[in-house]
Amino acid sequence: MRRDEVITGDCIETLGALPAGCADLVFADPPFNIGYQYDVYDDRRAKADYLAWTDRWLAAAARVLSPTGSLFLAIGDEYAAEHKVRLDALGLTLRNWIVWHYTFGVNCSKKFNRSHAHIFYYVRDPKRYTFNPDAVRVPSARMTTYADRRANPVGKLPDDTWVLRPQESEEHFGADTDTWHVPRVCGTFHERLNHPCQMPEAVLERIIKVASNPGELVLDPFAGSGTTLAVAKKLDRHYLGVELSDEYADAVRKRLQMIDFAEPAKQPAPKPRRKAQKV
Repeated sequence: MRRDEVITGDCIETLGALPAGCADLVFADPPFNIGYQYDVYDDRRAKADYLAWTDRWLAAAARVLSPTGSLFLAIGDEYAAEHKVRLDALGLTLRNWIVWHYTFGVNCSKKFNRSHAHIFYYVRDPKRYTFNPDAVRVPSARMTTYADRRANPVGKLPDDTWVLRPQESEEHFGADTDTWHVPRVCGTFHERLNHPCQMPEAVLERIIKVASNPGELVLDPFAGSGTTLAVAKKLDRHYLGVELSDEYADAVRKRLQMIDFAEPAKQPAPKPRRKAQKV
């Protein structure tokens, strides 16, 4: 079984060659088919062609998902409904439909500016999957605003809209909404790499912490800038990425190598309240 590497190639072919059920967590941020400028991929395909391709890669991703695995999918407005219908048809179970609201959105002239994306959270088995609540708890409004002695001292589980306010601590998302308010990685940010679409590490950190355990495999069929793999490595997970572009794949490999020279950033495993982390 291949792991801790970036495979250059087509994701459908690559996933088809992997063992069934090998990935504990799949995170996918596929092309949105809205005209992004990738170096080797055409992001302006006919709708029927794009959705036929979507059918194939979703089926391939579902096949490699473990019996207790989770799949997160980021997608834009244009094809969110089509992706949900297909994930339902594959027999996966929706846990949350998350809205990620970001600043530095796409400026539009003939409609409201784009400032959000959808993130679908699905599991293979609704009765048995990994969910680590203590790894992602946030301060509640009772704690931060009202100093209420009834507040749970360890915080609360986030709602299904995640808000990371600039004025809040870097360690915490906001506690009171179900929209993820994390800025996009704009061109001037130090985190920015040479890729047109880059997810913030904060979003992936929460997903990987809550839906996988140290030592498990996190798979990204569209490695892109490598954020999923980089965060997985920092959090002591195994990782596997697939990337169509040779240039992007090489950049991801360099990014992963740099983690070895950075300050240690691996997080200790959360202490479960009960023996099993599968629910």
